[in-house]
Amino acid sequence: MPLVKITLWGYRCLRCGHQWVPRGIEVAEDGKKPPEPDDEPRVCPRCKSPYWNKPRKA
Repeated sequence: MPLVKITLWGYRCLRCGHQWVPRGIEVAEDGKKPPEPDDEPRVCPRCKSPYWNKPRKA
């Protein structure tokens, strides 16, 4: 079985740098971006910050 690189769409916390793929996201066969999920995550699963999608000031 060969080793292959897989690229997925997901989220990245701008506070701690954690990256994750949300549950239930559809994987596109052609490599294009899948449709956005209905609701984006409320907190980062690693640092639990509710401001995961807002960059730090200074």
